[in-house]
Amino acid sequence: MPLDESLLLPIIQQAIQSSEVNFYGIHFHIGSQLFDNSTHLKAAEVALQLAVMIKGKFNYEIKELNYGGGFGVRYTEDDKRQSYAYFLDPLMALTEDFCVQNGLNRPTIAIEPGRSIVAEAGISLHTIGSIKTLPGIRKYAAIDGGMTDNIRPGLYQATYTGMLANKAAQALDETVTISGKACESTDILIENIQVPTIASGDIFATFTTGAYGYAMANNYNKLAIPAVVLVNKGKADIIVKRQTYEQIIQNERIPESLK
Repeated sequence: MPLDESLLLPIIQQAIQSSEVNFYGIHFHIGSQLFDNSTHLKAAEVALQLAVMIKGKFNYEIKELNYGGGFGVRYTEDDKRQSYAYFLDPLMALTEDFCVQNGLNRPTIAIEPGRSIVAEAGISLHTIGSIKTLPGIRKYAAIDGGMTDNIRPGLYQATYTGMLANKAAQALDETVTISGKACESTDILIENIQVPTIASGDIFATFTTGAYGYAMANNYNKLAIPAVVLVNKGKADIIVKRQTYEQIIQNERIPESLK
């Protein structure tokens, strides 16, 4: 929704007066993977000023302010995750002070912490298949998955790290690039990662895949979506069954005229 008053205010007035719409409040989304709270604070100031404007022009007080999410998580060592307090304490202090100074009843404050809750709780396990060395260039190790169960690296160059789970205690003695099996130039999971001597059959663990992994999984090249397993207090339970080939093609039909 635009912030231009000539466009925004008529829309808000229409929503307030509508019998079909319950104009509840204001929501903003300012980005993802954020480690600095300054953008949240600046956006909150804009939203609060808008709340004052709505009260002054329409004698209407919003019931909720949704400050969104975007709280960054740790995908690699370069990501320095901040606490929720780092974001929320100054946001709440700003909101409380602003409402007191401007005669507003403080609305309910909502946030959207989704990724920051589940991302680091997830680990993807793949089996290493073919290994290919290009002398003087790089060594590739292909997994039995890829952009069909984690499309983020290919879609917008998201970065991850991982390890050979079955060789966790061994020294890191070679550099490889982990690729997928979708036969696409963008199907690269991790470039130039240090691992122990890698071999077909090894298990590669990719960290921080609890968000936007299964949720964005797809059947490109008719590849099946893997199972999801919940591990809790030493117990493992399947919570999403592995997809079968029959499930992938169950809605496909051959026209009678082609039989």
